[in-house]
Amino acid sequence: MKKNEPNRQPLTAAIMNLGCKVNKYEADAMKDKMIAAGMIVVEPEDVADIYIVNTCSVTNMAQRKSRQMLRRAKKRNPEAVVIAAGCYVNAEHDVLKGEDFVDIVVGNNCKKDIVQVIREYMDGKTEDDCYVEIGKTGEYEEMGSLSSAHLDHQRAYVKIQDGCNQFCSYCIIPYTRGRVRSRRPEHIIEEIRGLAKTGVKEFVLTGIHISSYGIDFKGKDVQYDSVMGEHKREEEIDYTQSEDFVDQRLGKLECMELGRLIEQIAKIPEVRRIRLGSLEPRIITEEFLNRITKSGKVCPHFHLSLQSACNETLRRMNRKYTIEEFAKKCNLLRQHFDRPAITTDVIVGFPGETDEEFAITLEHLRQLELYEIHVFKYSIRSGTVAERMPDQIPEEKKHERSEILLELTNRQKITYEQSLRGMEDEVLIEEMVGNSMEDFTGHTKRYVKVNVHATEDLVNQIVKYRY
Repeated sequence: MKKNEPNRQPLTAAIMNLGCKVNKYEADAMKDKMIAAGMIVVEPEDVADIYIVNTCSVTNMAQRKSRQMLRRAKKRNPEAVVIAAGCYVNAEHDVLKGEDFVDIVVGNNCKKDIVQVIREYMDGKTEDDCYVEIGKTGEYEEMGSLSSAHLDHQRAYVKIQDGCNQFCSYCIIPYTRGRVRSRRPEHIIEEIRGLAKTGVKEFVLTGIHISSYGIDFKGKDVQYDSVMGEHKREEEIDYTQSEDFVDQRLGKLECMELGRLIEQIAKIPEVRRIRLGSLEPRIITEEFLNRITKSGKVCPHFHLSLQSACNETLRRMNRKYTIEEFAKKCNLLRQHFDRPAITTDVIVGFPGETDEEFAITLEHLRQLELYEIHVFKYSIRSGTVAERMPDQIPEEKKHERSEILLELTNRQKITYEQSLRGMEDEVLIEEMVGNSMEDFTGHTKRYVKVNVHATEDLVNQIVKYRY
């Protein structure tokens, strides 16, 4: 459909999404906005008037997949308006804007305006560009509360922040998502209350770097609870101090802000479970754990970001902890929770990772006895510091190391699940198994997937379960 073309029928639009849970959340929010504006959202394989590809740029491969999806959309309907949205736009704005298979580019922090962008383009009132320099904005892109129509099960992902200030040497995200920007707590509470009233039992707090939630609230009046009134910051950071000092103060501040938010979410009666997205190790402190354990609603399932278990590799990655500190955080979690499920990510084949460094990583991972390790082979991402590092590791060596860690995590997963035998837990029933009316499946608090036999429909119920 071309600009200024008369259209008596509602516009049809399809959304194709790549990447992380944050991207999925934002894709669902755009879908809500288009439906509210009277558009008809169809499946990606359908012929539509508008195609939106919510792109990912975390790796070169993700970026290539984004390009392929954009080309496929234009091929499916050459007359359609094809919109490239998200991280790829912020990574290579000028490149995408010049492509003949893209009609409009919409960067991060502009997705909230998707309906206006479409309308103005169709009316010929605007150019084909909605873009901000993401590294210079301090605005959190508030997209409103999601409807419950997008929930796959009885679990909802709720975005609480955007951006990252870490600048790991292998990562492009700070350049495509910008600096840390936190969602106001009253908006988070409002969304969760609304979803909880529809029957959602479990809420997963997600974002680009949720451990940094609230560190940008400096000098702002922030309401954590409308009944309690305005929250006044207890502590400020003196950024003129040494880097180590600032890191320590930031760790304490992060713990305060995310911990307070969790406390308020837990006060909502209909909220039965709170699950946390990926956390930085330094947020795991006595104060933080004391805050989040009070309600008993936080699931004993924690994903702590690691990336390597060798300090030399961590240093090249620009990660801000040591393996010894990470191990202490795991022990602290185990002191506050009974047999918590602790998972992590590990990158193998990072530039300069010697056989000795990998052996150190392997031994430390054995000692940590984690529930699950998500293993990734290092992939060069253009535009990052690691791209220019010497001693890039051959693909066959990466594959060999990946296989070793996958074997380790498979063994450790079995060992962990065996350690739970006889223990009572709760499982959120999500769906029937096949067409059976007596067999159901769901996840326990520790995110172990289990089957339950029952003589009544248990979907969306939380029931007792013994491993």
